[in-house]
Amino acid sequence: MKLNDTEIIVRRQAELEVRLDPRWQPETVVPVLSGGNLSYEMSARVQAIDCGGLGLMVLLARHLGLAATIDEHLHLLKRHLPYHESDHVLNMTYNILAGGLCLEDLELRRQDVGYLEALGAYRIPDPTTAGDFLRRFTTGDVEKLMDALNKVRRDVWIAQPKHRRKLALIDVDGTIQETTGECKEGADFAYDGRWGYAPLVISLANSQEVLYTVNRPANQPSHTDAVKWLDKAVAWARSSDFDKVRLRGDTDFSLTTNFDRWTREGVEFVFGIDANPSFVNRAKTLSEAEWMPLKRRVAPPLATAPRMRPINVKEEKVREREFTNYRLVDEKIAEIAYSPRKSEGAYRMIILKKLINVEKGQQRLEDEIRYFFYVTNVSNDLLKAEAVVFESNARCHQENLIEQLKNGVRATQMPVGDLVSNWAYMVIGTLAWNLKIWMGLRLPEEHGAHALLKMEYRRFLNTIIKIPAQILRTGRRLVYRLLSLGGHWSRFILEASDWLRQRPKTV
Repeated sequence: MKLNDTEIIVRRQAELEVRLDPRWQPETVVPVLSGGNLSYEMSARVQAIDCGGLGLMVLLARHLGLAATIDEHLHLLKRHLPYHESDHVLNMTYNILAGGLCLEDLELRRQDVGYLEALGAYRIPDPTTAGDFLRRFTTGDVEKLMDALNKVRRDVWIAQPKHRRKLALIDVDGTIQETTGECKEGADFAYDGRWGYAPLVISLANSQEVLYTVNRPANQPSHTDAVKWLDKAVAWARSSDFDKVRLRGDTDFSLTTNFDRWTREGVEFVFGIDANPSFVNRAKTLSEAEWMPLKRRVAPPLATAPRMRPINVKEEKVREREFTNYRLVDEKIAEIAYSPRKSEGAYRMIILKKLINVEKGQQRLEDEIRYFFYVTNVSNDLLKAEAVVFESNARCHQENLIEQLKNGVRATQMPVGDLVSNWAYMVIGTLAWNLKIWMGLRLPEEHGAHALLKMEYRRFLNTIIKIPAQILRTGRRLVYRLLSLGGHWSRFILEASDWLRQRPKTV
């Protein structure tokens, strides 16, 4: 980063601190937001964009060789007049990264000369052309695109320190994406009557990045085709030099037919399993001595003085209106051996027993006991019984990831008219999320990039991407001149761009 850039950041930060100083609070006659002698006029020469951080993602894509890898794997166009396959894919990805919510937002981008200059492009595909490109995909083409992205992901992870590649945690879950389109090919009714699709999401819990997404009709069970994609995820983890692989999923994915094979192949797993009557009866026969208390992790002590807890308004309303209220009192765990009918081996089954007080208004009803079951092939030396429960609970982070894909990135909005085309868009949409993760993994820790791994998508847009920038062409350079401070992330953008430009290819 240039010395002049550092001086500008320090000066602007000092100016901002003066403006926000709480001691400067004079009484005013007119409202603070009164505006001024406002008028509009057109800039004759200066081009600017509202997404100055987008250039950082363009540099990252170039650094990772993303375009070349996509063009190497994906062949949908007979002639490139003028666009290549990577142009179409990255055009939709950059639209999402710039804050676009749908394909139609591409028209706003292609009408913005500043945006075109920022990408170094004379023109970009319009929404109709983008839709035509998506309709060219077959199932095999979508798989090739995911293979291309996973090849880039492998390069990112091989460059990581060895201690980060000791164990790959692969989560799997399905979700329902409702749609109002009545003519969507491949759509169907879900178990709860919703009309749409049922995407399968397989992610790497280490970094919360998406490995594979699969589009399916909404009437499909969650585990449909899951084994195929879990095996591909395992193969990717091993090609990325992870020492061990562990699969995690809820009760829909405890597919006992595969337990023996996964164990022979050295794949660990922790799955929830349905509380069928035979399991519950077996749990009830256990003696009290076989149950151990489950100790949840205690939150670290507060560094400041504790604040008074607010009144639980919801709790008061539940009691006032005499709704049935369930209150957790105690948790205990036990472990037994489990031999599935479709497997030859024996596995560990962890039973979680929850004692729940049932109240209705001011009355205390009969206590309720609920059982939860988990199955694993990880030995007790590596994963204690209580750790199995915590490991399964940790999979809930994938629910947050799916929520980000749905309502942050909007990768699952299904903008096209058929199942495979929408699958292709879903893969392209997840690339926008994965680029955020790859930025956090690829840059050195001293730049603070690891904060991107846990950052929600909308915060990422508002803090890093949505920074106004002037676009300049000077000599052979394309310059993004930041026009706003953007907090400490302005320094991050400047330092990260210098680091990426000095390393044009992945090392």
